[in-house]
Amino acid sequence: KAALAARIDGQVRDITRPFEGDAQLSLVTARDEADALELVRHDLAHVMAEAVQHLFPATQITFGPATADGFYYDFAPPPDRGPFTEEDLPAIEAEMRAIIARDEPFVREVWSRRALIDRWSEQGETFKAEWAAALPDGEELTIYRQGEWLDMCRGPHMASTGKLAPDAFKLTRVSGAYWRGDQKNAMLSRITGTGWLSKKQLDAHLTMLEEAAKRDHRRIGQEMDLFHLQPEAQGSVFWHPKGYLVWRALEAYMRRRLDAAGYAEVKTPQLMDARQWEQSGHWGKYRENMFVVPDEVPNVEDDRAVLSGEADLMALKPMNCPAHVLIFRQGIKSYRDLPIRMAEFGCCHRNEAHGALHGLMRVRQFTQDDAHIFVTQEQLVDEVRAFCDLLDVIYKDLGFDSYAIKLALRPEKRFGSEEMWDWSEQSLRDAVAATGRDTPAFGWEELPGEGAFYAPKLEFHLTDAIGRTWQCGTLQTDTVLPERLDASYVGEDGQRHRPVMLHRAILGTFERFLGILIEHHAGRFPLWLAPVQAVVATIVSDADDYATGVAAGLRRAGLRVETDLRNEKINYKVREHSLAKVPNLLVVGKREAEEGTVAIRRLGSQGQEVLGLAAAIEALTAEATPPDLVG
Repeated sequence: KAALAARIDGQVRDITRPFEGDAQLSLVTARDEADALELVRHDLAHVMAEAVQHLFPATQITFGPATADGFYYDFAPPPDRGPFTEEDLPAIEAEMRAIIARDEPFVREVWSRRALIDRWSEQGETFKAEWAAALPDGEELTIYRQGEWLDMCRGPHMASTGKLAPDAFKLTRVSGAYWRGDQKNAMLSRITGTGWLSKKQLDAHLTMLEEAAKRDHRRIGQEMDLFHLQPEAQGSVFWHPKGYLVWRALEAYMRRRLDAAGYAEVKTPQLMDARQWEQSGHWGKYRENMFVVPDEVPNVEDDRAVLSGEADLMALKPMNCPAHVLIFRQGIKSYRDLPIRMAEFGCCHRNEAHGALHGLMRVRQFTQDDAHIFVTQEQLVDEVRAFCDLLDVIYKDLGFDSYAIKLALRPEKRFGSEEMWDWSEQSLRDAVAATGRDTPAFGWEELPGEGAFYAPKLEFHLTDAIGRTWQCGTLQTDTVLPERLDASYVGEDGQRHRPVMLHRAILGTFERFLGILIEHHAGRFPLWLAPVQAVVATIVSDADDYATGVAAGLRRAGLRVETDLRNEKINYKVREHSLAKVPNLLVVGKREAEEGTVAIRRLGSQGQEVLGLAAAIEALTAEATPPDLVG
């Protein structure tokens, strides 16, 4: 009864599917949470699609995958009604529970491509017919049936709809989506839901979503006057003075950490010739995500003319690595020069799809805390260990005590030999093992097929204050780019050798990491990062001159301070500055002016602390000292 599916030779399969020969067998139960949740969410997607088509006949189905925390399906609504709305969701949920109660078996069937095309065409499912026609000849095509309803699907599924908990899912939103992700195609209605193994898990997830909404960096950014976005510069951020103060504080901290770790900072061009990107391999693999700029050449019909030398195109850099190789190639390098640690806070541009843009989390113009380390093979393990130690310190300084490490292995489409990939992947395994971080305590896991086209990579996934994970840091072991761009050093034997190039980032991008910081701290930054560290607010106008002097003293001590001398009640001022997440409100009135004191109200505290001005400046200065400068 506990079995939800089976694992045959490592592959998850339907529990009802017969054995096809001798195999290693294990059973998947709710204790195997990752596999179980994917099964549940996949089943829920099918149940939702059946419910929608039952309630709204003539609706066409398209795709409906499981996601990281739920599922969705894209629908073409009936021609006699507009797109689905969130007002439709309660009725769909009720119909889904009825389907679950019927406990319909999930039945796997193998069909021919012709039979599938005919079936979809007869039912008026034009999108499904188009997709079936695009599938390769000779491929085994499967459908899953629950009662009379069916869809093309590779599976696996649980035994029946009754295995789903009727109180452990919720439909959350309706949005638009283009057929096959192409904005030239028809607009569909995407219905998204979240699904879990139990109501307890669902309730915990919904509570987390409520907390996440309170911490939304876009809302907090507006309340704190940090930044804004607008259509005239889609995917680019307008940083306001206060937001840029946070940026500068973070950048200065990172620069000090990198200086202490032996990095040399460089600055490279925004625009580079398309042929350079072709040589590096990015043009063939990344062209659609690059912003291309004609170099005053009219009538350029296509990229072939550029790459053949008949015309010139430039491209805004989507990454910094080729430029860093070009710096490395200036002058002859010896094995004695290595390792070379080259860092850049490099501004990059990537042509992300409009629908993928999201606040600070997904932008088109961004600044990476990028670096490339050129090492010999023998130096690699020590450098990875040093990088992990540096990353650990920085994450803790920024308030993140927990992170997981994943090893992303070779993708299907890649450069380089199998021997190179074998060595690169094993080198990263050995390096993490040398740090003692290849353990469950660090969430160590290997991710087949998820590496970059030129290198495997370590991924560092932060856990924030409400339990969400964010992949920020990366480290990649690359022998492909040094080969393609002809980087070399003179070894101890007097011969030329290729360096190993470590691509690494800790924050990832400043924009996204600042968004994560805002949400992690709910806008209540550590004092050293806060854009305004204190506001001196008066109770009566007689204290205006004293308040101005207090602020001046705080500024001389290096603190970021504002004054509030408005003719408003102090309770109004307290509420307003609390909403703006000001960490310290220094309240002064006639008594404070006479006694040379201040009353400090900490953000989130109901009480206050009265200190002499000198003591207050000393205390706040100590609290505002960046962690790398303490002591």
